[in-house]
Amino acid sequence: MALIKSALELALERTKSLEIDESALRANEAKTEGRRTAGKFLDSPDEIDIAAAIKNAPAETREHFRKAVFEVLAGQIQLPSGPFSEERIAAVTKGLAGVAKFAPNPESAEQNVAAIMNQVGAFYSKYLSELKRVEQIIRDQWAPKLKEKERQVSSRLGQDVRLDPMADPEFAKFYKQDIEALRQNYSDALERAKEQIMVFCGF
Repeated sequence: MALIKSALELALERTKSLEIDESALRANEAKTEGRRTAGKFLDSPDEIDIAAAIKNAPAETREHFRKAVFEVLAGQIQLPSGPFSEERIAAVTKGLAGVAKFAPNPESAEQNVAAIMNQVGAFYSKYLSELKRVEQIIRDQWAPKLKEKERQVSSRLGQDVRLDPMADPEFAKFYKQDIEALRQNYSDALERAKEQIMVFCGF
Protein backbone atom coordinates (compact mmCIF):
# COMPACT_ATOMS: atom_id res chain seq x y z
CA MET A 1 0.00 0.00 0.00
CA ALA A 2 2.87 2.33 0.90
CA LEU A 3 4.44 1.59 -2.47
CA ILE A 4 1.21 2.49 -4.31
CA LYS A 5 0.84 5.68 -2.29
CA SER A 6 4.38 6.82 -2.93
CA ALA A 7 3.97 6.14 -6.67
CA LEU A 8 0.76 8.19 -6.70
CA GLU A 9 2.40 11.04 -4.80
CA LEU A 10 5.31 10.93 -7.24
CA ALA A 11 2.93 11.14 -10.21
CA LEU A 12 1.09 14.09 -8.65
CA GLU A 13 4.36 15.92 -8.04
CA ARG A 14 5.34 15.46 -11.68
CA THR A 15 2.03 16.79 -13.00
CA LYS A 16 1.81 19.67 -10.52
CA SER A 17 4.22 21.74 -12.59
CA LEU A 18 2.26 21.14 -15.82
CA GLU A 19 -0.05 23.96 -16.82
CA ILE A 20 -2.96 23.77 -19.22
CA ASP A 21 -2.27 25.74 -22.38
CA GLU A 22 -5.38 27.91 -22.31
CA SER A 23 -4.78 29.39 -25.76
CA ALA A 24 -4.45 25.92 -27.33
CA LEU A 25 -7.62 24.84 -25.55
CA ARG A 26 -9.54 27.85 -26.86
CA ALA A 27 -8.17 27.26 -30.37
CA ASN A 28 -9.38 23.65 -30.32
CA GLU A 29 -12.80 24.73 -29.08
CA ALA A 30 -12.99 27.28 -31.90
CA LYS A 31 -12.07 24.63 -34.49
CA THR A 32 -14.73 22.27 -33.15
CA GLU A 33 -17.32 25.04 -33.21
CA GLY A 34 -16.24 26.01 -36.75
CA ARG A 35 -16.71 22.44 -38.00
CA ARG A 36 -20.08 22.23 -36.26
CA THR A 37 -21.22 25.53 -37.78
CA ALA A 38 -20.14 24.46 -41.27
CA GLY A 39 -22.00 21.17 -40.87
CA LYS A 40 -25.17 22.98 -39.83
CA PHE A 41 -24.77 25.36 -42.75
CA LEU A 42 -24.51 22.50 -45.25
CA ASP A 43 -27.68 21.00 -43.79
CA SER A 44 -29.56 24.32 -43.91
CA PRO A 45 -27.68 26.88 -46.05
CA ASP A 46 -30.56 29.36 -45.92
CA GLU A 47 -30.66 29.40 -42.13
CA ILE A 48 -26.97 29.90 -41.29
CA ASP A 49 -25.00 33.04 -42.19
CA ILE A 50 -21.34 31.98 -42.37
CA ALA A 51 -19.99 35.54 -42.50
CA ALA A 52 -22.03 36.52 -39.42
CA ALA A 53 -20.91 33.39 -37.56
CA ILE A 54 -17.26 34.22 -38.28
CA LYS A 55 -17.76 37.84 -37.26
CA ASN A 56 -19.35 36.76 -33.98
CA ALA A 57 -16.50 34.38 -33.14
CA PRO A 58 -14.10 35.68 -30.44
CA ALA A 59 -11.39 37.81 -32.08
CA GLU A 60 -8.49 35.81 -30.62
CA THR A 61 -9.77 32.50 -32.06
CA ARG A 62 -11.62 33.81 -35.13
CA GLU A 63 -9.04 32.53 -37.61
CA HIS A 64 -9.12 29.04 -36.08
CA PHE A 65 -12.91 29.09 -36.39
CA ARG A 66 -12.77 30.43 -39.96
CA LYS A 67 -10.16 27.86 -41.05
CA ALA A 68 -12.25 25.01 -39.64
CA VAL A 69 -15.31 26.26 -41.54
CA PHE A 70 -13.23 26.49 -44.70
CA GLU A 71 -11.87 22.95 -44.34
CA VAL A 72 -15.35 21.45 -44.01
CA LEU A 73 -16.66 23.41 -47.02
CA ALA A 74 -13.59 22.69 -49.16
CA GLY A 75 -13.95 19.01 -48.27
CA GLN A 76 -17.18 19.03 -50.28
CA ILE A 77 -15.20 19.75 -53.46
CA GLN A 78 -14.56 16.22 -54.68
CA LEU A 79 -15.35 14.08 -57.68
CA PRO A 80 -19.02 13.08 -57.82
CA SER A 81 -19.78 9.38 -57.82
CA GLY A 82 -23.05 10.02 -59.63
CA PRO A 83 -25.21 12.96 -60.75
CA PHE A 84 -24.03 15.95 -58.73
CA SER A 85 -26.27 18.41 -56.92
CA GLU A 86 -26.15 21.95 -58.25
CA GLU A 87 -27.82 23.05 -55.01
CA ARG A 88 -24.90 21.60 -53.05
CA ILE A 89 -22.36 23.47 -55.18
CA ALA A 90 -24.37 26.67 -54.72
CA ALA A 91 -24.37 26.14 -50.94
CA VAL A 92 -20.61 25.50 -50.82
CA THR A 93 -20.03 28.59 -53.00
CA LYS A 94 -22.17 30.68 -50.67
CA GLY A 95 -20.35 29.38 -47.61
CA LEU A 96 -16.92 29.98 -49.09
CA ALA A 97 -17.98 33.53 -50.01
CA GLY A 98 -18.66 34.08 -46.31
CA VAL A 99 -15.19 32.77 -45.45
CA ALA A 100 -13.62 34.97 -48.15
CA LYS A 101 -15.15 38.12 -46.58
CA PHE A 102 -12.43 37.93 -43.93
CA ALA A 103 -9.51 37.40 -46.34
CA PRO A 104 -6.81 40.10 -46.63
CA ASN A 105 -8.44 41.32 -49.89
CA PRO A 106 -12.09 40.39 -49.31
CA GLU A 107 -13.64 41.86 -52.45
CA SER A 108 -11.26 40.19 -54.91
CA ALA A 109 -11.26 37.02 -52.78
CA GLU A 110 -15.05 36.70 -53.06
CA GLN A 111 -14.94 37.27 -56.83
CA ASN A 112 -12.13 34.79 -57.36
CA VAL A 113 -13.74 32.12 -55.17
CA ALA A 114 -17.05 32.53 -57.02
CA ALA A 115 -15.26 32.24 -60.39
CA ILE A 116 -13.44 29.05 -59.38
CA MET A 117 -16.60 27.48 -57.94
CA ASN A 118 -18.41 28.29 -61.18
CA GLN A 119 -15.65 26.38 -63.00
CA VAL A 120 -16.01 23.49 -60.54
CA GLY A 121 -19.68 23.11 -61.48
CA ALA A 122 -18.78 22.96 -65.18
CA PHE A 123 -15.89 20.65 -64.32
CA TYR A 124 -18.22 18.14 -62.65
CA SER A 125 -20.42 18.00 -65.77
CA LYS A 126 -17.38 17.52 -67.99
CA TYR A 127 -16.01 14.77 -65.73
CA LEU A 128 -19.25 12.77 -65.72
CA SER A 129 -19.52 13.14 -69.50
CA GLU A 130 -15.90 12.07 -69.98
CA LEU A 131 -16.34 9.15 -67.58
CA LYS A 132 -19.30 7.90 -69.60
CA ARG A 133 -17.36 8.30 -72.87
CA VAL A 134 -14.29 6.44 -71.59
CA GLU A 135 -16.43 3.62 -70.15
CA GLN A 136 -18.05 3.15 -73.56
CA ILE A 137 -14.66 3.12 -75.33
CA ILE A 138 -13.39 0.48 -72.90
CA ARG A 139 -16.46 -1.70 -73.46
CA ASP A 140 -16.21 -1.29 -77.24
CA GLN A 141 -12.53 -2.25 -77.20
CA TRP A 142 -13.30 -5.29 -75.07
CA ALA A 143 -16.36 -6.41 -77.05
CA PRO A 144 -14.55 -8.76 -79.51
CA LYS A 145 -12.71 -10.54 -76.69
CA LEU A 146 -15.91 -10.80 -74.65
CA LYS A 147 -17.81 -12.26 -77.61
CA GLU A 148 -15.10 -14.88 -78.08
CA LYS A 149 -15.29 -15.83 -74.40
CA GLU A 150 -19.09 -16.05 -74.65
CA ARG A 151 -18.76 -18.27 -77.74
CA GLN A 152 -16.37 -20.62 -75.93
CA VAL A 153 -18.59 -20.90 -72.84
CA SER A 154 -21.72 -21.32 -74.98
CA SER A 155 -19.99 -24.09 -76.94
CA ARG A 156 -19.08 -25.92 -73.72
CA LEU A 157 -22.54 -25.60 -72.18
CA GLY A 158 -24.52 -26.13 -75.38
CA GLN A 159 -26.58 -22.97 -74.92
CA ASP A 160 -26.24 -19.23 -75.46
CA VAL A 161 -24.46 -17.45 -72.61
CA ARG A 162 -24.11 -13.72 -71.96
CA LEU A 163 -21.18 -12.72 -69.74
CA ASP A 164 -21.02 -9.65 -67.52
CA PRO A 165 -17.76 -7.90 -68.45
CA MET A 166 -17.23 -6.73 -64.84
CA ALA A 167 -17.28 -10.37 -63.71
CA ASP A 168 -14.27 -11.03 -65.94
CA PRO A 169 -11.07 -10.39 -63.89
CA GLU A 170 -9.12 -9.48 -67.03
CA PHE A 171 -11.70 -6.89 -68.11
CA ALA A 172 -12.12 -5.58 -64.55
CA LYS A 173 -8.38 -4.95 -64.31
CA PHE A 174 -8.31 -3.23 -67.70
CA TYR A 175 -11.36 -1.13 -66.79
CA LYS A 176 -10.01 -0.13 -63.38
CA GLN A 177 -6.64 1.00 -64.77
CA ASP A 178 -8.20 3.32 -67.36
CA ILE A 179 -10.94 4.69 -65.12
CA GLU A 180 -8.54 5.25 -62.21
CA ALA A 181 -6.20 7.18 -64.51
CA LEU A 182 -9.10 9.42 -65.56
CA ARG A 183 -10.24 9.95 -61.98
CA GLN A 184 -6.71 10.76 -60.85
CA ASN A 185 -6.32 13.44 -63.51
CA TYR A 186 -9.59 15.08 -62.54
CA SER A 187 -8.88 14.72 -58.80
CA ASP A 188 -5.53 16.46 -59.25
CA ALA A 189 -7.24 19.34 -61.05
CA LEU A 190 -9.78 19.66 -58.23
CA GLU A 191 -7.00 19.71 -55.64
CA ARG A 192 -5.36 22.58 -57.50
CA ALA A 193 -8.68 24.44 -57.51
CA LYS A 194 -9.00 23.93 -53.74
CA GLU A 195 -5.46 25.20 -53.22
CA GLN A 196 -6.29 28.36 -55.19
CA ILE A 197 -9.44 28.93 -53.14
CA MET A 198 -7.41 28.44 -49.98
CA VAL A 199 -4.92 31.13 -51.06
CA PHE A 200 -7.70 33.55 -52.05
CA CYS A 201 -9.30 33.03 -48.62
CA GLY A 202 -6.01 34.02 -47.00
CA PHE A 203 -4.84 30.68 -45.59
